[in-house]
Amino acid sequence: MREFSDQELVRREKLQKLNELGIDAFGSRYDVSDFSLNIKEKYGNMEHDELENLKAEVKVAGRIMFIRKMGKASFFSIKDKLGNIQIYISINDVGEDTYNLFKSADIGDIVGVQGVVMKTGTGEITIKCLEYTHLVKALKPLPEKFHGLNDVEERYRRRYVDLIMNDEARKVAFMRPKIIRSIQHTLDSLGYVEVETPILGTILGGAAARPFVTHHNTLDINMYLRIATELNLKRLLVGGMDAVYEIGRIFRNEGMDKKHNPEFTTLEVYKAFSNLEGMMDLTEMLVSTAAMEVNGTCEIDYQGHHLSLAPGFKRAHMVDLIKEKTGIDFFKVSDEEAVKLAQEHNIPMEEHFTFGHIVNAFFEKYVEDTIIEPTFVYGHPVEISPLAKKNAMDPRFTERFELFILGCEYANAFTELNNPIDQYERFEAQLKEKALGNEEANDMDLDFVEALEYGMPPAGGMGMGIDRLVMLLTNSDTIREVILFPTMKPLS
Repeated sequence: MREFSDQELVRREKLQKLNELGIDAFGSRYDVSDFSLNIKEKYGNMEHDELENLKAEVKVAGRIMFIRKMGKASFFSIKDKLGNIQIYISINDVGEDTYNLFKSADIGDIVGVQGVVMKTGTGEITIKCLEYTHLVKALKPLPEKFHGLNDVEERYRRRYVDLIMNDEARKVAFMRPKIIRSIQHTLDSLGYVEVETPILGTILGGAAARPFVTHHNTLDINMYLRIATELNLKRLLVGGMDAVYEIGRIFRNEGMDKKHNPEFTTLEVYKAFSNLEGMMDLTEMLVSTAAMEVNGTCEIDYQGHHLSLAPGFKRAHMVDLIKEKTGIDFFKVSDEEAVKLAQEHNIPMEEHFTFGHIVNAFFEKYVEDTIIEPTFVYGHPVEISPLAKKNAMDPRFTERFELFILGCEYANAFTELNNPIDQYERFEAQLKEKALGNEEANDMDLDFVEALEYGMPPAGGMGMGIDRLVMLLTNSDTIREVILFPTMKPLS
């Protein structure tokens, strides 16, 4: 049996009275013609007398956020999707029955208002209510106005309440799709085609990550939720779709923190006859264009740091950056020397570690967190880049970059490996790593190898974390702020 607070009981009594009056307590269609922000922008510069003569009619709907009842006339405010607007209602304008209906309203109720625009003595744009319509009775009271949901965990669990009370959360919720639309429009204008690839698969590949495993009852087989879209998109390059992209959900069975959620969104883009430099140029364009379209500038402030997202990001080889911090030049280091250096610098060694893993571990320990300005770090070791083309001058390294900003990775790109023989050997090496305990190693994808045997054009490919980009452009300090319903630990 549910128990209700005193406020909830009072609201249920009011619900019963609405039913007795024949009023639908949970509403029906209401044709809205105007929104709060548009009204303020259109009429905000007009004087009181000018508005009196104009008698501009508007029709809005929203949630009551404030009520000041004053006998035969009252003020209240409603919040719609664009903001708040004040309403003036009087018994002389709407009649006694309607005015009494309004006086029974609670904060949180959803109502419709038809009236004319006016300006109060204090200069506030207000709607003079001529028709008041009850739409929805709120049976739960909203959190106290000035504090909202103080418990951060509760904000994420009850995002619907957070969006009502927290204007910043609502702003982020509306900005996220604008950022995604910007990316889509930019890629569409360049001739890329947006596609959809399967979320369920039988082979683990396209990234180094632990998967979620599910079971298909009809086929009686285990399947994976995808950890990347890469391999299917590159199959499309083989098929002749020369420029493709997908924005979609990815699932990785890993930890949760300020930068990680098990379910997140990525952009992956592939272009035939491009390469690593082409992907650098494209990445700069996507980031800077999105910044301009949502914020009006490439200059942003993020968590106390001022950054420029204008094209012209720094480009640096991973080995050179390590040398700057440690004095070690891994271009001149042998496999045996790398192991010794790792021991001397207290680098934790896993059983599958070889030269390339050690180089990457040095980068993560000494360099990654020190990168502030947008920087393309390129030249990753082949051991950690099973899908990237080798560097022709030093095959221990690949034509791969990661975009780092403030110590966080935002994008990952390759000159794509299109040699089927090399790709088969890389998959074999991944299987050996898996046997040695690397749970993030790729499976052997023979179908993908066979696709490459038909011939894939030289190509560049790039993957970008949409959630992290939204964090950057909205000055959000955690991924949970930019995902409407983040994964949460059960209350039990």
